[in-house]
Amino acid sequence: MRGRKEKPLESVQGTTTLIAPQTVITGDIHFSGNLDIEGRVVGSIVADPDAEAMLRVIAGGSVEGEIRAPAAVINGKVAGDIHASQRLELADEAEVDGDVYYNLIEMAVGCKLNGGMRHVSPVSDDLARKREAREQDREVGQ
Repeated sequence: MRGRKEKPLESVQGTTTLIAPQTVITGDIHFSGNLDIEGRVVGSIVADPDAEAMLRVIAGGSVEGEIRAPAAVINGKVAGDIHASQRLELADEAEVDGDVYYNLIEMAVGCKLNGGMRHVSPVSDDLARKREAREQDREVGQ
């Protein structure tokens, strides 16, 4: 909302993993807790669905692959889709080439998003799963 200031995302409980500048990781990452990326990741990043998790791509950091996390703060480069089931923050130096799926989003002046935006919520996801299950039941019954 205009004039309303959301409080910034804070770290979640648990450990913090840092991928330092000059570090390149090739392959998928599965994590819980906090993951801060100042280096480069080539591969998907997926948060453990049963744990609190937050991803930060720091200015100068980059990800080439899909991101799935409850909360994410992007201030670096991402080439791939971002799925943030709770909250997504695109800071002023963020550059995203891909679609973003979010429940809540904050976009700073200066961020760049080249892709689509889609609002998702836990309720709509739940309804979609139920609808899909009903359709499959109908197909089996025919």
